[in-house]
Amino acid sequence: MTTSDDVVSERLDEVREQIERLGRSDVTVIAVTKGFDRSAIDCAQRLGLRDIGENYAQELLGKVDALEPDTRVHFMGRIQRNKVRKLVADVDVWHSIARPEILAEIAKRQDASSDEGSAGLLIQVRPHDDESKDGIAPSQIEDMLDKAEQAGVDVAGLMTIGVLGDPVATRKAFEEVDRLAERYGLAERSMGMSADYRDALDAGSTMLRLGSVLFGQRPTPVRRDSDAKP
Repeated sequence: MTTSDDVVSERLDEVREQIERLGRSDVTVIAVTKGFDRSAIDCAQRLGLRDIGENYAQELLGKVDALEPDTRVHFMGRIQRNKVRKLVADVDVWHSIARPEILAEIAKRQDASSDEGSAGLLIQVRPHDDESKDGIAPSQIEDMLDKAEQAGVDVAGLMTIGVLGDPVATRKAFEEVDRLAERYGLAERSMGMSADYRDALDAGSTMLRLGSVLFGQRPTPVRRDSDAKP
């Protein structure tokens, strides 16, 4: 079970008010349903949210039949090469690309599925010194874009994760990613989760990845894929 529609609707209205306060019309709210059961997806869709985020392959594959045809799936966890084949038919936006081999694998699998359109790709950037986070350094972006072009795939934007427990560093990271996206002519900035989405909005985020701020505390431990790295 998840939080009632009325409560989630009120919370979603608060998020949308923050977006409207800035006069923004280019922001996508992604309902992150990892760790929740299918009722969270049902609730999000009833409230008009058509962007659903998941972090783990097996959890996503167990929920795809709950998705409406016009709902976009965002995969935002660490991408394992051996899982791309299983996910490529269901994922519309890949948020955390940080290795050239993943670019090549997605390109190959999309080309092999003639009835599947191309998914959106976002490069994960780590513009700070928190080495516990995945992502490439800003100096590596141009090389990744070149490799994407060689693989025949388009990169839609950049993605980053804030610095846990450090709002000042988080704000600086968001502002830096916004500048980097502008420098490379990339439209999307996937920045901001439940704890820091307001700072991300102020810094120019176009995609907010929101879970607990909408649905409350996750009721079950989040499952990792069996072969995920620690």
